[in-house]
Amino acid sequence: MPGCPKRIGDCKDSNWKMIADAGGESRTGAYGWDLNVRQIEIQEGGTVRLFAAIDVGSYMLGMKIFELSEKKGIKEIDYIRHRIDLGTETYNTGKISYERMEELCEILKGFKEIMNTYQVDAYRANGTSAIREMRNMEIFLDEIRLRTGIRILPLSNSEQRFLDYKSVALKQPNFEKIIENNTAFVDIGGGSVQVSLFTESKLMHTVNLRLGILRLKSKLEILKPGAQDYESLLSELIDNEIHVFKKLFLKKMEIKNLVVIDDNLPQFKKIIAPDPVTEAFSANDFLQTLATHRSMSPAEVAKELDMSPENVALFMPSAFLIMHMIQATGADSLWIPEVSLSDGIAYDYAERNHFIKSTHDFEQDIISSVETLSNRFQGGKRVAEELVQCSLAIFDSMKKLHGMEKRERLLLELSARIRDCGRYISMSFPAECGYSIIMGTEIIGLSHLERKMVATIVKNSYIRENDNEIGWRQDLDEKSYLTVTKLTAILRLATGMARSPRKKYNGVKAQLKDGELLITIDLKEGLTLEKGLFGERKMLFEEVYGVKPVVRNKTEKRF
Repeated sequence: MPGCPKRIGDCKDSNWKMIADAGGESRTGAYGWDLNVRQIEIQEGGTVRLFAAIDVGSYMLGMKIFELSEKKGIKEIDYIRHRIDLGTETYNTGKISYERMEELCEILKGFKEIMNTYQVDAYRANGTSAIREMRNMEIFLDEIRLRTGIRILPLSNSEQRFLDYKSVALKQPNFEKIIENNTAFVDIGGGSVQVSLFTESKLMHTVNLRLGILRLKSKLEILKPGAQDYESLLSELIDNEIHVFKKLFLKKMEIKNLVVIDDNLPQFKKIIAPDPVTEAFSANDFLQTLATHRSMSPAEVAKELDMSPENVALFMPSAFLIMHMIQATGADSLWIPEVSLSDGIAYDYAERNHFIKSTHDFEQDIISSVETLSNRFQGGKRVAEELVQCSLAIFDSMKKLHGMEKRERLLLELSARIRDCGRYISMSFPAECGYSIIMGTEIIGLSHLERKMVATIVKNSYIRENDNEIGWRQDLDEKSYLTVTKLTAILRLATGMARSPRKKYNGVKAQLKDGELLITIDLKEGLTLEKGLFGERKMLFEEVYGVKPVVRNKTEKRF
C-alpha cells in the first residue's frame, strides 16, 4: 500500500529487535486513514515480536501495531483508524447492511496489507457490542473471514471491559495509587457504559448501564429535539439509569476519583489540561469547561476540539454522561487515560506471552467482585472460606488425574465462594436461584462461557431428587462440559465437609495415595455430621476420577 512504513528484515527466529523512531512524515493512505511513516532501525537484542491489535468497535475500526520486546516490554509504533458506524444499524435492526459490510471488508483488507508490509508475527481482531448483538453474527463473521482472511472474535461485555481496564492498569504508572481511594471506572462504549467501583484497591462492583453513546444518539434522532430541548432530553435519558445505579450501589460509598475510558474525551482533556504530563485534574474544571462549550454551535465545538462534525455528535453524549456521573458520585478528581481496546488486546497478549509482567493482581479483582456479590446475597463468609479451603486442597492434590490448569482452579474457587447465593431468594430452590443470579450478573474478567460454567457448577453442586442423569450438558461444548463435570465432582465432595458456620477449620490437607484421596481436616470439634453426609457426596467424585475419597480429623484415625 502506498505510504506504508516498511519493516527492514525478518525478525522471526532471530535475535534482532525493532526500534521505531518517534518522528516521521505523515501521509494519507488509500482508505483515508493517516499513516505515520517511520525510519526503522535494526539492532542486536533479545526476542522481538510485532503484534497487530484490531478493534472492531461500534463506531470506529482501529488497528495498532506494537513492538513486543523481552527487554523493553511493549511499544506502540503505529495507529490506523477509520470511522465506521456499525452500532447504529445493529442496535436498530439487529443486522448490518450490505453497503456497510462492503465498507468494513475494504478497511480490513487495507489493514491486512499494512500487517503484511510490517510482517507482523501475530494479530488479534476483536469485535464489541455491534458484533455480538447481531442476530446473524456467526454468518456475518464467517463471510468476513472468507472475504478478508481476518478472523474476528466477538468479546462478551465483561471480557471487553476487562481488557479496557487492564490497559489502564498496565499503562498508567500510578494505577495502584489511584485505586487506593474510592474510585469509579467509567468505560463508555457505543452500546453501553460499564461502571466498576474500587474500594481500598479492591474491585467491589461492576455494573452495565444501557447508556452507550450510539444508543443515546439514536434515541435523540428519533425524538428529533430542537436546540433548546436537546440538553434536557439527553439529561432525562441519562438521569433515569444513573439514579437507580446510585440508589443501589453508592449508598455508603463516597467516590473520590473518576477514571474515564472514552475515544472522544482525550481531545477535550487537552483543553482543560494542556500539559500532557498532567494525569489528573479537578472534576470542577471539567464542569466549568463543559459549560462554556455547551453554548457553542456544533461547528464551533468541532473547530475548538479539532474534531470532525460526526465525532462532535458523539462527544456531547460522552461529556454529558461524565457530567452526570460527577454530580451523582461527588468525585473530586478526573482521570482520562488515552487508551483503547487495542491497547488492552496488546497488553493481554504481551502478558500471556511473557513480554511484560503486571504488578497488579487481576485474578484477585475477579475474586473480590465475586465476594462482594456473595455478601450482597447474604452468603455465609465462614462457610464459604471453609468450602474454598476444601475445594482447592482437593484440586491441588488431584492435578495428575484431572489435568486442569490455573484458570480452572479459579473457576472452582469462584463457584465455592458464591455457592450459597441462591438461598437469599429461596431456601427450597437454591440451585436454580443461584444459577439465575450468576447468569444475571456481570463478573468482569470472565467470559460469558466461563460465567455459564460457574453458574452450572453451582447449580449441580446441589444434590436433588432424580439426580441420576448429569443434566448440565446443554449449551456447553465437549471441553467445557468435561471441565464442569470434573469441578462439580470436587465441589460436591467439598460441600460434604464444609457444612457448619460454627466450626472453624485450622487447615485442610489432601493427599492422593494408592487409589485413595486422604483428606485431613484440622478441627477441634468432631466430624460426625460431615461423616454422615459424606457418602452421598462422594458418588460423583468416584465416578469421575475412579478414586475413593477418605476424610478424617487430624486428631482421629482414618475411617
